[in-house]
Amino acid sequence: MPFNSLHYFIFLPIVYLVFYLAGDRARWGVLLAASFGFYCALKVPYLPVVLTLVTLTTYCFGIWLHKAQGTRAKLAVLWGGIASNVLVLVLMKYLPFFSENLGGLCRLLSLQVEVPTVRAFVAIGVSYFVFQAISYLIDIYFEVEEPEPHLGYFALYLSFFPKLLQGPIERAGDLLPQLKTPYRFDYDNMRYGMLLFAWGLFKKVVLADRLGIYADAVYNDVHAATGLQLLLGTYAYAFQIFMDFSGYTDMALGTARLFNINLTQNFNSPYLATSVADFWRRWHISFSRWILDYIFKPLQMQWRDWRTWGTAAALVVAFLVSGIWHGASWGFVIWGGLHGLYMACSVFYKPYQKKIYQSLGIQKSRYLKYWQMLVTFHLVCFAWVFFRVNSLGDALYICRFPFERAGRGLHNVLVHGFDTEDARLVLIAGALVALCGTLARNERVLSAWNRHGALRWLSYNALLLALIFLGTKSQASFIYFNF
Repeated sequence: MPFNSLHYFIFLPIVYLVFYLAGDRARWGVLLAASFGFYCALKVPYLPVVLTLVTLTTYCFGIWLHKAQGTRAKLAVLWGGIASNVLVLVLMKYLPFFSENLGGLCRLLSLQVEVPTVRAFVAIGVSYFVFQAISYLIDIYFEVEEPEPHLGYFALYLSFFPKLLQGPIERAGDLLPQLKTPYRFDYDNMRYGMLLFAWGLFKKVVLADRLGIYADAVYNDVHAATGLQLLLGTYAYAFQIFMDFSGYTDMALGTARLFNINLTQNFNSPYLATSVADFWRRWHISFSRWILDYIFKPLQMQWRDWRTWGTAAALVVAFLVSGIWHGASWGFVIWGGLHGLYMACSVFYKPYQKKIYQSLGIQKSRYLKYWQMLVTFHLVCFAWVFFRVNSLGDALYICRFPFERAGRGLHNVLVHGFDTEDARLVLIAGALVALCGTLARNERVLSAWNRHGALRWLSYNALLLALIFLGTKSQASFIYFNF
């Protein structure tokens, strides 16, 4: 039941109505039933079973961990809880990858070993609630949080339907208290939630899906594209995945606001970042914080005797984990490894950065920030190539021939994969986003928008008309449903 489907547009008002009419004691049950119903609507029978299994095991390990006496006993329980969750993730998501690569290794070494082929499972949302479960156990171990004694609230914390399939990855201390707060109707929350949902829907069906037409046409047949088309296809994908994922996040945050729940902001203009580290402070924020707190920092402490080399190694490992988390593919591993390499290089480069800028006389240049943004954006786009390609052979081709046969007409390049209507509508929609982004940063415009109801209703209607007339006809799935 994707957020951009008619089923969800029917489902959400019904859930809200039942939630509103129910008393405070029953509202958690309404949301929990809605969350499991939402997951069951994917029509993959074992997914609700997996969610139930992770919920029950994590709940029990959390209670057990809190009662355990002594550091050694607590550590054993913690690792038992983490292992049980990781095992679920491996069984659901990575067995086919391990089987395929083990078979390839056996053939390479001429070993007479028959490795059975393993069928791939559909594991929508599993990565998100497993990571959330692991963070819950670690926070209990370090006494950051107390275990939740109410199984129903804990189950709702893991499965709350707006963030179930694509996050944000919520911490127990942030979400659980909100789930327990008595509900009171708030007009501003209702208005803001609906507006945020509509804005996310606009980013998905108007921008991401149309950019996807171009990116898919290029990446599904890279050998037929010119070098310039490969470059433009990569740029199109960079903005497609941003609009797709941030659009989903806006819709999730908007949905949660209807219930007076504030989920974590997951994006903050990531393509305006001035370094790769800054990019990760702006992109998929809840996930990058998870990687920072639960993988990078422990490794950095473990390897602190290595000093700078230890920090660099911890960054590489942390981002390799982030790549593997996204999927069982060497493309994802390389994508994570590239970001780890970028970050590791920055650790060695940073002490010399200021001296280099001073020697070049550009440390006070107003253009320095734009140059940093440009370089960062292209480093990120290069890594996106490995994230998007259908095979490593395609990725290597794109890296080797980005400017091959670039002399074809620019018109043919721009409309490759687009019809003229699509090209025109993407330009119009992109102009609208740029205009809205500029106006949203203007304090006078925001003040006038908040004061004058007529201006607000004009913007509401403009957004509605854009959805009706600029949206794509097809119902494309969200990219991050795959992770």
